[in-house]
Amino acid sequence: MGKLKFKYGNTLPLYILHCHFAYYISKLILLPICFHKTQTLKHNLINELVCVCVQKVDITSRAVLDIMTKTTEYLQPNPASRARLSMINTMSKIRGQEKGPGYPQAETVLGDAMQRFGHELGEESCFGLALLDAGESMRELGEVKDALDITVKQNFIDPLQNLHDKDLREIQHHLKKMEGRRLDFDYKKKRQGKVTEDELKQALEKFDESKEIAEQSMFNLLENDIEQVSQLSALVQAQVEYHQQAAEILQQLSSKIEDRSDAPNSHHAPGLSFCRSAPLDQPCCRALYDFAAENEGELGFKEGDIITLTNQIDDNWYEGMIHGQSGFFPINYVDILVPLPH
Repeated sequence: MGKLKFKYGNTLPLYILHCHFAYYISKLILLPICFHKTQTLKHNLINELVCVCVQKVDITSRAVLDIMTKTTEYLQPNPASRARLSMINTMSKIRGQEKGPGYPQAETVLGDAMQRFGHELGEESCFGLALLDAGESMRELGEVKDALDITVKQNFIDPLQNLHDKDLREIQHHLKKMEGRRLDFDYKKKRQGKVTEDELKQALEKFDESKEIAEQSMFNLLENDIEQVSQLSALVQAQVEYHQQAAEILQQLSSKIEDRSDAPNSHHAPGLSFCRSAPLDQPCCRALYDFAAENEGELGFKEGDIITLTNQIDDNWYEGMIHGQSGFFPINYVDILVPLPH
């Protein structure tokens, strides 16, 4: 018999569970409360409430299954990559190996391509340096997306999977047992005269017992649905944190790209463009790394910036100027293009 499979969680014949729920809905709607001989208004209301509970439990079961599937597709939209990752992880588990590689985030793939071509173009190319900046940021976005995957799995998908595998399966078991006892009671009731009164009474008591347990399990599930609200809140909060971090990374990248765009070009050879912000006919250097000015008097700059040198303070610090600002910066952060005169 076919089974539905998830990347997260164990294999579960969920469609059987749904068929059972639909079956019990149809049966409970027709449940004869006349078992108790007096079909009062109170009994009618109780029977109607049970039918509503079964319907809501069935909807909850289908909702949990569909939302888990759609959430996985949202986090990992490439079906081929999902299938390949699932196969690799399964084989690793069989072999007793550690968990295999994670899902290949599109941002990481794009970042790798940008950095590869950025290195090929070289640091003398404005476009190459910009690609290196963008590639690094894309890889950071991929890492943030990986963190989102882990958080959502732990705080949203896993709890829903547990709800489906445990509570909903338990309800399905109680409903199945109740239906079996109802059929047994119906059978014995039709054979009145051939079945003793005690046997008929015992069959009714067993049915009532199963019905009460099934009702209570459904009521408990529906009354505690605030837990699912908390899980949904965890999903939303994880998305908020992801988008905040992504926005911060992209804002920093935007600033770097703008700085690259502001840097004038100088063509020293046909087809070759050099990215800088100061003429090479005076002492200058190129920034090897980003440097953030944390103390008063320091000069901040970005990787690839061309800084005009005005003085060497000591063996560790230069004084220079860029974008109309002057200050001190560490020598090991730059590569000298035109040295200071001795």
